[in-house]
Amino acid sequence: MPSPESPDPISAPDFLSRDELRAVQGKRLRGMVEIAHANVPLTRGRMDAAGVRPEDIRGIEDIALLPFTTKQDLRDTYPFGLVACPLGDVVRFHASSGTTGKPIVVAYTREDLAVWTEAMVRSMVMAGLTKEDIVQVSYGYGLFTGGLGAHDGAQALGASVVPASGGNTERQLMLLKDFGVTAICCTPSYFLHLMDRGEQLGVDWKALPLRKGIFGAEPWTEAMRERIEAGTRLKAFDIYGLSEIAGPGVAMECRCQAGPHIFEDFFYPEIIDPKTGEVLPDEAEGELVITTLSKRAMPMLRYRTRDITALTSAPCACGRTLRRIKRIGRRSDDMLIIRGVNLFPSQIEAALLQVEGTLPHYHIIVDSKRDLDVLEVQVEVTPGVFGDTIGAMERFQAKIEKSIEVVTGLHAAVTLVAPHTLQRSEGKAKRVTDRRKR
Repeated sequence: MPSPESPDPISAPDFLSRDELRAVQGKRLRGMVEIAHANVPLTRGRMDAAGVRPEDIRGIEDIALLPFTTKQDLRDTYPFGLVACPLGDVVRFHASSGTTGKPIVVAYTREDLAVWTEAMVRSMVMAGLTKEDIVQVSYGYGLFTGGLGAHDGAQALGASVVPASGGNTERQLMLLKDFGVTAICCTPSYFLHLMDRGEQLGVDWKALPLRKGIFGAEPWTEAMRERIEAGTRLKAFDIYGLSEIAGPGVAMECRCQAGPHIFEDFFYPEIIDPKTGEVLPDEAEGELVITTLSKRAMPMLRYRTRDITALTSAPCACGRTLRRIKRIGRRSDDMLIIRGVNLFPSQIEAALLQVEGTLPHYHIIVDSKRDLDVLEVQVEVTPGVFGDTIGAMERFQAKIEKSIEVVTGLHAAVTLVAPHTLQRSEGKAKRVTDRRKR
């Protein structure tokens, strides 16, 4: 087992005593509550309705007095209803997809980006990265937080960054080889796809200088980690994050690979019963709730992530005092994660309803081919469409695929089926079949 690590100026907050950490958390929480109550009408209204004033929050132990925030709140206040600062202070927006095509918008001040970058630097230090590393960032850049989040963290660490972005597998492999890349950041399923394609092209993975992989944006298992590590010479680390809170870097595994440590000085975690909202003790499984303690543009108070996990305060051999979250394998809602992108069945429905001739009966099939997620949507269409010429049906099929891509950001293979073909249910409709095995 690794010996405890010595704190350095970058990661010193990871080693605070629990009393020191609670003092930091309490002070920062009071500041977040004051900002949100003064500047966010939704938060102020809910606190007032609950009879809670900012001065009632004296320490982190009072956090349970505050109301929850949900993803629906971001949808309902699109785009800037939860922004707590003047828009002139916002220096960046990111977004993730919403249920009807409208994205979930998050805002950052310059100070917020500095906090996020620090969390990413600390994440990379946990994985053993240094300024000597060459880091290939193969998350998507743009509105998705993964690419720029990992990029800024690696650059601030002093490492050399290869901003490969997502896709173009052959080019990714070329860069890994030619640039002597030592660390990669991407989704675990995409890395498995890189491994598979590389083997087809004769890449000797164990001859590459690649030694570390920081993988996130989708659930993955220990079996997937074992498969990655067995076929390469790298150690695979789990990073956790979500756009609504910051992006990647909310929690990160250390070299012990025993679950991601959550950066509790920036992001305060709770576990609740997803049905009752009751706060549960450490080691109990429930829904993860996170409160941002240092985000000025959009403070998130008790944000319900819908991720099902547990917190553990058991000592870690690395010496860090930050609690860890256990591996997240499911959610309390119906959200799917396809190639790192959040997808709700209702998004598919919204896309279909925009195309005249489709029926509100569909089935989503998620599978994995060559370790990459693939999405198929079976769609019932009206008798007139289904009986048309082959050319007309192909054009109609392409129209539906385009609509799905516009709404979700994902390509789906659409299969047109005759009316009354898909199975009906007297209860809740079964919209999804997930065949992925990891």
